[in-house]
Amino acid sequence: MKKILVVVDIQNDFVDGALGSAEAAAIVDKVVNKIKDFDGEIIVTYDTHSDNYMDTREGRYLPVPHCIKGTEGWQLNEKVQEALNSREYTKIYKPTFGATALVEKFDGCDQYQTDVTLIGLCTDICVVSNAMLLKAFYPEMNINVDADCCAGVTPESHEAALATMKSCQINII
Repeated sequence: MKKILVVVDIQNDFVDGALGSAEAAAIVDKVVNKIKDFDGEIIVTYDTHSDNYMDTREGRYLPVPHCIKGTEGWQLNEKVQEALNSREYTKIYKPTFGATALVEKFDGCDQYQTDVTLIGLCTDICVVSNAMLLKAFYPEMNINVDADCCAGVTPESHEAALATMKSCQINII
């Protein structure tokens, strides 16, 4: 069984920056431990915007500049980056919630022999988007979300996203 860990957007702006929260900061050590203990391939996504973010559709609906490529807020959380420094991993830069490049990364995989676990931020936006993309393209793949290594915009929206994913046959662990 091929095991893959997808670390979604554990970037400074989501942990303790422009869109940070106490809940996001609280999962960092759990994420670090998951990375250190994981025996398999690791993929890391980066929410990536440009200087014209406020002119985009997302910027009009969420008028808080964040994860502007090259800024401190775009960088991974320091503890997470440190855990990844001793590992090989694939970076995926995504301009929106779901990463089509993530779906492409699994092209040709044996769905019956691939186990994917997603962790990260925000459960109710980017984690759910990427989990649902993978489920749509690879319905037989074993897809997991580690709830203890995720945080949503609010605790309530975190729980709602977990319930949605569970109802779509994504394993919540």
